[in-house]
Amino acid sequence: MARKTLKIGVLIPRSGPAGIWAPSCEASAILAASEINAAGGLLGRDIELVIRDAGSTDRSAAEAASSSASLDLVEAVVAMVPSSARQPVRHALQGRIPFVYTPQFEGDEHHPGIITIGETAAELLNPGVEWLVQQKNASRFFLLGNNYIWPQRSMAQARRLISRGGGRVVGETEVPFGLEDQDFILSQIRQTRPHVVMSWLLGHEAVVFNRAFAESGLASRILRFSTSIDETVLYGIGDDHTENLYVSSAYFSGVRSRNNDAFLEKYHQYFGACPAPPNAFGESLYEGVHCLGSLAQAAGSIQSLDLVSKVGRSSQSRTARGMEPEVATGNRHKVHIAAVDGFDFRIITS
Repeated sequence: MARKTLKIGVLIPRSGPAGIWAPSCEASAILAASEINAAGGLLGRDIELVIRDAGSTDRSAAEAASSSASLDLVEAVVAMVPSSARQPVRHALQGRIPFVYTPQFEGDEHHPGIITIGETAAELLNPGVEWLVQQKNASRFFLLGNNYIWPQRSMAQARRLISRGGGRVVGETEVPFGLEDQDFILSQIRQTRPHVVMSWLLGHEAVVFNRAFAESGLASRILRFSTSIDETVLYGIGDDHTENLYVSSAYFSGVRSRNNDAFLEKYHQYFGACPAPPNAFGESLYEGVHCLGSLAQAAGSIQSLDLVSKVGRSSQSRTARGMEPEVATGNRHKVHIAAVDGFDFRIITS
């Protein structure tokens, strides 16, 4: 007899700046669901993913969440959407079903209806700023980000860390989505003469800026540092535009570990030799589906309050990040600092 199904909604932007990650997000979620089903399902039921396009705005993400709950009748939602859409999605779900939010974010999220699993700005920036100051003798920083909550709060955190490390912010700017002409930003950078440009630009926005930055000739004398450039964004930037580019992240596909090796082997077995490139934002959906599954198994329930009570108090048996084969649900992982070398990330320190 076929098992009953348990519908899980997956929200992924397929358009806008974050749309660059859609193929890897979808693939990673599908892989996680297939692993759970192969191991007997979730609470005796096979997972059925219902993947909806979160679109390019906070409103479209909220509408996708509402449709998932009311039309698709999903029993939980796992979402990789920009930080500004997190609360609209929560409001749309009205606390009726669990909500797992997967990507890195600015931190300070305390609402009991949201389970966050990604690294915070502080967790990613602390080792990065320390390394730049100590190893690169950086003391002058220029901060750049899109004008919404994740860059704004991340830049505030960066200002505190830079000041604590003895450096200073010599320039700072927020830019709207869709800005193609980078001349004004590049002019500001030239005038302020920073040692490092730290950026929080979402997806395609990072591609546009970093290509223009390198083409302006600034890359040979000014370092770039980001917490949000991954393999997919790197392919968009191009290997000839990455001089002096550094990144901190809890996941790079090139990290050699038991966890990541197992993930990559299954990823390529499932999707072939040339799938959407594994990356931190896509892989976060793999973590999110497995986190949800582990919480539900530990709680013996798919009810939101039951799941929240098990965060950090139950183990997650599958992860691509970290070195331990089992981690606590909702656990943060070791952060790596990498130098970009062509299309690859070369790990410098962890």
